[in-house]
Amino acid sequence: MKIAIIAITRNGARLGAQLRKGLGTAELYVSRKYGGQAGKGAVQFDGELRELVAKLWPPSQPSPRRGEGEGGGEAYSGFVFIMAAGIVVRMIAPHLEGKEIDPAVVVMDDAGKFAISLLSGHLGGGNELASRSAFLTGARAVITTATDANELPSFDMLAKDHGWVIEDLSRVKLLNSLLLDNEEIAVTDSTGHVRPYFHGRGRLVFHDTFVAALRSGARGLLVVSNSVIPPQIQSERLLVLRPKNLVLGIGCNSGTESDEIEAVVKSQLKRLFLSPSSIRCIATAEAKRQETGLTACAERLGVPLLFFASDQLSAVPTPSPPSEHALAAIGATGVAEPAALLASAGGTLLLKKVKSGNVTLAIAEVV
Repeated sequence: MKIAIIAITRNGARLGAQLRKGLGTAELYVSRKYGGQAGKGAVQFDGELRELVAKLWPPSQPSPRRGEGEGGGEAYSGFVFIMAAGIVVRMIAPHLEGKEIDPAVVVMDDAGKFAISLLSGHLGGGNELASRSAFLTGARAVITTATDANELPSFDMLAKDHGWVIEDLSRVKLLNSLLLDNEEIAVTDSTGHVRPYFHGRGRLVFHDTFVAALRSGARGLLVVSNSVIPPQIQSERLLVLRPKNLVLGIGCNSGTESDEIEAVVKSQLKRLFLSPSSIRCIATAEAKRQETGLTACAERLGVPLLFFASDQLSAVPTPSPPSEHALAAIGATGVAEPAALLASAGGTLLLKKVKSGNVTLAIAEVV
């Protein structure tokens, strides 16, 4: 997390210097009047505080969680304001967009007594930043999110800690509310991570199938799966979390356009009722490193592109016979299946290689 610490008083400058040293990835901005108390490396500013915040605040973007420093100029994913909370609220209010994209905001008082998690406590990391700030300065962390106050896990933190995608963030609030009210929540979890995460806290009842969970009569439903949920059984009480456990092994002819590659991927995922949100990466041959179509497809899907040498690919046992075309072209017995298996660390093939036009695709599930 790239953090901006902003101080406007003498004591605040000293406190900010202490935080900057401890946080490691932080930059300290301090009113020029108190620059001498901030130590070397602090950025001194003149003029309106409101203008500084506008400059440092992450730019508007459609992505679920914005990257650090994107969009030109300085941009931060976490803020520690050493000043009155009222000042901070008025300054940041025009920039707020939603809990899924707003940065973490922590407010500390000038005397260093409290570190208050003000904004994006869960997904943005505000609670963690407040706790770290309190630990470094001897302050008391003030965490007001209900699940934390009641020493309960939350479903948004469950997703964040495991790197899962929340399919509809608006449903997190209802499920967390049911958890706080000790209402029954039916769970189907293909990963096996939910049970140990909650460790007996909350009325979570686990079911082997989604149908069983649906018929249970529970007030809430949690599904952790890479499978698509039919629209006719969608409900406001259903929260779907997508584990990133699908690996696409892709081979293609030279010069294949990204549109063709993406169309094959989407078609096969739809046929198998698999969610694109669960794609972890694309894997292919080292010989395809310069294929702009593959690179563009990975960028569109928002996943990394992994490459494997021909000898690595040839060493992997696959269900399909060796490809004469791949042997002649790059010296490997295959691309799609072995690349998918390598990138999934020996996962399960959900889709044996299929060829469509210039594209060969296999899909593996990380286990």
